[in-house]
Amino acid sequence: MTIQSMLIGESPRGEKYMPAQNPSFSHPSISRRAALQAGGIGLLGLGMNHVEALKAADITTYRAPKTAKSVIYIFLSGGLGQHDSFDMKPEAPDNIRGDFRPIATQTPGLEICEHLPLLAQRSHLWSVCRSLTHSTNDHTAGHLMMLTGKSILPPGFDPNGPKRTDWPSIAAVARSVTRPRNNLPPAAVLPERLVHYSRRVLPGQFGGLMGSHRDPWFIEAAPFDPYCYGAYPDLAFDHQERKGVFSKDRKFQIPDLILPAELSFDRFGRRMSLLESIENQRKELDRIAGSESFDRSRQGAISLLTDPKVKKILDVTKESPETLDRYGRNSFGWSLIMARNLVEAGVNLVQVNLGNNETWDTHGEAFPHLKDNLFPPTDKSLSALLDDLQDRGLLDETLIVMAGEFGRTPKVTHLPAHYKLPGRDHWGPVQSVFFAGGGTQGGRIVGASDKIGAYPVSDAQKPENLAATIYSALGLPDTAAWYDDQERPTHIFEGAPIAGLF
Repeated sequence: MTIQSMLIGESPRGEKYMPAQNPSFSHPSISRRAALQAGGIGLLGLGMNHVEALKAADITTYRAPKTAKSVIYIFLSGGLGQHDSFDMKPEAPDNIRGDFRPIATQTPGLEICEHLPLLAQRSHLWSVCRSLTHSTNDHTAGHLMMLTGKSILPPGFDPNGPKRTDWPSIAAVARSVTRPRNNLPPAAVLPERLVHYSRRVLPGQFGGLMGSHRDPWFIEAAPFDPYCYGAYPDLAFDHQERKGVFSKDRKFQIPDLILPAELSFDRFGRRMSLLESIENQRKELDRIAGSESFDRSRQGAISLLTDPKVKKILDVTKESPETLDRYGRNSFGWSLIMARNLVEAGVNLVQVNLGNNETWDTHGEAFPHLKDNLFPPTDKSLSALLDDLQDRGLLDETLIVMAGEFGRTPKVTHLPAHYKLPGRDHWGPVQSVFFAGGGTQGGRIVGASDKIGAYPVSDAQKPENLAATIYSALGLPDTAAWYDDQERPTHIFEGAPIAGLF
């Protein structure tokens, strides 16, 4: 649902959370042709590149007690190798343990990769689950499982693109069943949608069965480049080390949510008056214009568009030099600053894609790319985020989760046709997942993998448990459900939260 559609009255049927206690909200829609005839698409003089990404908040009808006010779900598209990060196997043979060595953390018995020294110093703030497992080694299926919290694929799943029958993403569910705060959408995804280098959009990020009107708010701040991976501009790289395949000038662009300079508030008011006139000429729109649900939804869209504080939240390049230096002046640092700002301002769930699609897909050149391009900005920006949330008294209220679509193979492999140096292949049977804040206890190790890091040997967890941990942190009861347009319920929890974290 776009800002324009809300302003001209194109609002979908709203969901009911507790049908015995709450009324339903239903609005008719206007066709695209009618909107164009009414001048709706250009009514506010908005630029189409960012307006299409804006999502406004639905009315929601339930709020449970919370252990956390917000969740930051950091997604490492491509799959982080457990052997090379949080579940190292230093006693394994060379072709399994890889090039890196473990270092001690502040937590006795917990060792992690030598190239994550800042996180090692802060291990009392975070925990790791070493036993998350699912059944696929396929990138696209793995994305859907880990982004939706469901370890089976939906009927008719199509790896070539999202479908209306896909499971809804965790972010879309959070957008639909948690209450918006401060006129901000309940859930956001940044700094870009996950798009394959072939320009195929990955399924699992959207509303799916719930409908596109319940997609999360996508904040498009990273221009697409099919061959540029990682923390650009300074740490950008190409997996296959091809020369000259990506632009060195890739910019982290801040979405322009304020009114265009040529559109004064007086002119904006006149356009809104014109809008009201158009609405009053349409019987159905006249009927709904006075409803509380439509009015709140539309006013939320207008507030999001015109509030200068929203621009300040998103314009992270204007942060103090000290803050930029602590997080890193690159897309990883800027993205986590934006996530911090959003949760502090009132967004309930922020998904941060650290790197565009398959940035962490280290089939080859794995060890130099992790050492030089991926671990330094991740270690720096995530540590700065932990420090900031703790210093601001927000860490107990903010759950941080970091995962990919799967782990990597125990055995180091070499694909000489594409890479000069070796790496690891896809591996769904086990991965390590990072947790911090939001009521979790720091300094814990949950579950274990076998001696070569191939399969869980204790306390195995599934994507359903990961999703349940997030939903529980947001205060949703285990009986929670979302309702489709025919008022049919779908229960949200399909597993229990990961008990060892609490």
